[in-house]
Amino acid sequence: MDGSIVLYPSPGRGHLASMVELAKHILCHHPSFSVTVLLLSTPPPDTHFIAAISASHPSITFHHLPAVSVPNSDHLSSSSPANFIYSTFEIVSLLNPTLHQTLGSLSRSSDIKAFVIDFFCNAAFGVSASLNIPTYYYYTSGASGLALFLYIPTLHKKYPEGFKDLNVPIQVPGFPPVSPRDMPMVISDRSLRVYSHFLDTAIQMANSAGIIVNTFDSFQASALKALRDGLCVPDGATPPTYCVGPLVASGGGIEGGSERHECLGWLDSQPSRSVLFLSFGSMGVFSTRQLKEMALGLERSGVRFLWVVRVPPPHDEARRTSVELEPSAKSFLPEGFVDRTRGRGMIVESWAPQVEVLSHGSVGGFVTHCGWNSILEAVCHGVPMLAWPLYAEQRLNRVYLVEEMKLALSVTESEEEDGLVSADELEERVNELMRSEKGRAIRDRVLAMREAATAALSKGGSSLSALAKLIGSIKAGLSEVDVHDLVTSSVGVVGDVGGASTVMISS
Repeated sequence: MDGSIVLYPSPGRGHLASMVELAKHILCHHPSFSVTVLLLSTPPPDTHFIAAISASHPSITFHHLPAVSVPNSDHLSSSSPANFIYSTFEIVSLLNPTLHQTLGSLSRSSDIKAFVIDFFCNAAFGVSASLNIPTYYYYTSGASGLALFLYIPTLHKKYPEGFKDLNVPIQVPGFPPVSPRDMPMVISDRSLRVYSHFLDTAIQMANSAGIIVNTFDSFQASALKALRDGLCVPDGATPPTYCVGPLVASGGGIEGGSERHECLGWLDSQPSRSVLFLSFGSMGVFSTRQLKEMALGLERSGVRFLWVVRVPPPHDEARRTSVELEPSAKSFLPEGFVDRTRGRGMIVESWAPQVEVLSHGSVGGFVTHCGWNSILEAVCHGVPMLAWPLYAEQRLNRVYLVEEMKLALSVTESEEEDGLVSADELEERVNELMRSEKGRAIRDRVLAMREAATAALSKGGSSLSALAKLIGSIKAGLSEVDVHDLVTSSVGVVGDVGGASTVMISS
């Protein structure tokens, strides 16, 4: 055995799934390693998913860390992404004493060659450094997002008052000019407490042993050139960047079962590339008003569709006044819509097996929230996209996807009506994607990128070569002095918690 690699994902559904795909990828090509995945218990991980991976990949070991609660967490009861992100950063920090004990225990039974952490687990870097374990970050989004992330300290200095209210585009190396409204709220609004976590993480990430990115070289060439030319960390050295993707699940999904989903049978009866698939990730919910606009747009378009619909959020007026304790998502759609579109449309409540759907020959378009896993899945199956971002870095993903890579069209949200996408707008964009020359040109580019993705993961391809370089770096390891220098070059060890150094970064 070459030793063990310990992975530390954040609890976000897409982050955990992507980290598990990384574990599978490493073991497939370098089975002499053992891999342990540390799991946060707050919130609880999906037990069905963990059980399925354990059964199919016994060489991946899962270790559950104990549940903790964030002090004074009443304000975090909201399900908003910003609150979820803040609580994740805080929980990881609170778990550092336990993490120190866990890594120490694991190291007594196996030589830990590398500790790979999600950027939400940034607080753990100080623990692994104190144990002289080389630390890598796994960036589950793309190189374009990483370019911006590493550039946060520069933006912090360049815009000392913040850029939330600017009216001019923001310049980021390797990225098209970005409107301030497309920037993630957690870095554009410095009044949010989570902002300091992102700033600290960006600084600390630049001092890691390397950054693993779920992308491939030919997919994001301009962003990768900016990263590798050192433009995103102008005040220091950029760590090695290893593009090992696209890493996507082969099928089934986190909530999938062994039985074939009924929507796949429905797709079997549809013409080739005729169906538009609409799905918005694990946190994608809409108001009743928006659902009705979407339904009307789809109905008017005449396009065949498979639509994953969730009930509106609890604060939605129609949801609050519903007499049903667990209402059906269909009850929030226009009256008669399901009957009028029967045959050419199918509604699926809450979840569909996305990978199987995108790989089906009847699917010709994908309305997506621009989560990175969804983008990669669409590219790997050659499906053109209609970009409708909802939160986090998804608006940035749309900018890169539409303007730089030209693999998608974009919906236009109303600035006057709280981001509403009208029925007319959706109808026009759907027809443009599915029936116009512009849509066909996008399909051709996506199909070409699908071939490039396959080549990247083939023998001699860029992603397998990057994985080999990563494994070579892991095998070589870093000395105690190297690790100490990495951490103390821009961070100060200011405290000790349960034997683990607590690292603070001044901004």
